[in-house]
Amino acid sequence: MPNMRLDKNPMPEQRPDVRNKNFLEVTTGYTEEMAIDEAKRCLNCKHKPCMQGCPVAVKIPEFIALVTEGDFEGAYQKIKETNALPAVCGRVCPQETQCESKCVRAIKGESVGIGRLERFVADYHMKNVKENIEKPAPNGKKVAVVGSGPSGLTVAGDLAKMGYAVTIYEAFHTPGGVLMYGIPEFRLPKDIVQNEIDNLRVLGVDIETNVVIGKTIMVDELLEDMGYDAVYIGTGAGLPSFMGIEGESLNGVYSANEFLTRINLMKGYKFPEYDTPVYVGKNVAVFGGGNVAMDAARSAKRLGADNVYIVYRRGREELPARAEEVSHAEEEGIIFKLLQNPTRLIGDENGWIKGVEVIHMELGEPDDSGRRRPIPVEGSEEVIDIDTVIVAIGQSPNPLIRKTTKGLETNRRGCIIADETTGKTTKEHVYAGGDTVTGAATVILAMGAGKAAAEAIDKELRD
Repeated sequence: MPNMRLDKNPMPEQRPDVRNKNFLEVTTGYTEEMAIDEAKRCLNCKHKPCMQGCPVAVKIPEFIALVTEGDFEGAYQKIKETNALPAVCGRVCPQETQCESKCVRAIKGESVGIGRLERFVADYHMKNVKENIEKPAPNGKKVAVVGSGPSGLTVAGDLAKMGYAVTIYEAFHTPGGVLMYGIPEFRLPKDIVQNEIDNLRVLGVDIETNVVIGKTIMVDELLEDMGYDAVYIGTGAGLPSFMGIEGESLNGVYSANEFLTRINLMKGYKFPEYDTPVYVGKNVAVFGGGNVAMDAARSAKRLGADNVYIVYRRGREELPARAEEVSHAEEEGIIFKLLQNPTRLIGDENGWIKGVEVIHMELGEPDDSGRRRPIPVEGSEEVIDIDTVIVAIGQSPNPLIRKTTKGLETNRRGCIIADETTGKTTKEHVYAGGDTVTGAATVILAMGAGKAAAEAIDKELRD
């Protein structure tokens, strides 16, 4: 019998006053009993509307049915049929706007906790099952993958399973892309990402780090001199945007990209065990309202800041961050200064930031994004005492590859132009996907692009 409880089983988590002082994972996951009870809330709908919201077409009702039977490993294998990174997606996917938004249980109550169940079965597998990965027979074809983020890892894994010799080229010293440098440890433990990378290596994927494609090696060289039959570009959107206001060159001003990379990839949160000091003052302002802004603010709090402010020019309803991340930030003591916009940064005589001037805003008519346009309120300026600023207002693709690759067309935002269904670019034998094509988006959308491109590459090379 289905469990007709209207709300989800609550997710166990650390207390806010404890977790805002450590980098351990905030949520601790379902128990077996909780997972089975939550799975029984699924009605196993005939038309499977939840699958329509999944970019990688996970067979959601089927894996949940296996959870109700206590077959957690079977549920994991069912997810793995289409999703290469279940433990990652179960933690960072915006299920509330994807699969769970289509769940019929949400009509009268809360949706089934699909993401929580995905995480549970992935964690169960990692704790209880030893991977038995068989390296497939080679098919004689070579593919280069540029970038080791979620899109690159997905396309590499799918092609390796088809017998392709795959080499990933990564600019950083550690593979994983945004999963390693962009998402904090308290949301996505790095050993989970490392486990997926290790599995790729067992499949035969070669990973070359400290290689900057477009500088160390050109895309044309991969195809013409190094014998690759196809190239996939999944370099993400790692070029930070700034506001262009007075004072952004002061000491104590970070891009969110730099701040989070120092903490995550370079283990700055373990200083002095890892020799990566990260300066955080007592009063920190984070400009922006997305998930990256929440990650930066919550990380600054954990590094010892007394007051951390989210400064965002729209209201709470317009915050682009996930509702769960906003709620967690509030619980951890992050202060939201909504309907305020920075106008200039104020420095001291030594070139360090000491304050930020903001102007209050009010919401007008909707703009092209569908959100109400923020309008400055004349004469409402005020100064907030600040000694650290983190700018988290968006990122764009690095221009290096597009500037060094002939025949690779980009749009006005600097994103590579690629076919939506195949990832095929304007350059022969070159494919692209993820944030380098769409601009900054989600992990699961990048994975979906990688999955589609792997199928297209296989079709082209086999034909």
